[in-house]
Amino acid sequence: MQSILIFRFSQTEGPGYLVRFLDREGLPWIQRNVDAGDDVPPSINGYAGLILMGGPMSVNDDLPWIPKVLDLIRQAVARDVPVLGHCLGGQLMSRALGGTVSRNPVKEIGWGTVRRTGDAAGEDWLAGLPVEIEVFQWHGETFSLPPGARHLLTGDYCKNQAFLMGDRHLGLQCHVEMTETMIRAWCETGAGEIRDHLGISPAVQSAASMQENAGKQVERLHQVADALYRRWASGLDRAAG
Repeated sequence: MQSILIFRFSQTEGPGYLVRFLDREGLPWIQRNVDAGDDVPPSINGYAGLILMGGPMSVNDDLPWIPKVLDLIRQAVARDVPVLGHCLGGQLMSRALGGTVSRNPVKEIGWGTVRRTGDAAGEDWLAGLPVEIEVFQWHGETFSLPPGARHLLTGDYCKNQAFLMGDRHLGLQCHVEMTETMIRAWCETGAGEIRDHLGISPAVQSAASMQENAGKQVERLHQVADALYRRWASGLDRAAG
């Protein structure tokens, strides 16, 4: 089959557990690191899927690569090439498909609970997962649901945690791709952000709290990721490319 195109927008916010899943499933992928100067291809032709990772920037920033990525998302959705977005990636999807991205009422940093909304489509995508799911968060902005999207997951501090467009395109506000190594790295690079918001936002945890039981929490998170990634991958065109 053709390769899945993965975009990285920040050096510390790579695909993490996602590539373990792809390799285990025998799904070929190629990664383009926008943060390192890699170009955004002008066309989705030649790719089986499109995956967008997180980043510290805003979708509303005046960055030269953002319009190119938005166009690529629109191409993929128009051609039924599955799209998957994590945090910034989900925000890019929302913006590309007619939604908006704005400041969330509070910062969310650390472990937190999201819940199924009860949407019928979610019962398929979230099959086998509990009603309440523990995920990892690190964001200060939030997306609106683009026109025609289904609302899959919600949370106490951020209403829109996941949406589905059609039956192939999943936008996430939360992070399910985390590894212990990534959590440690984010706590180091984001130490100032944690310090500035700890005790101010009820959804911000200390670095120590995030890492205290990270091994067991990450193990459970990978079960969530497996369910979502497996359902997303079922929409890929696996014909030889």
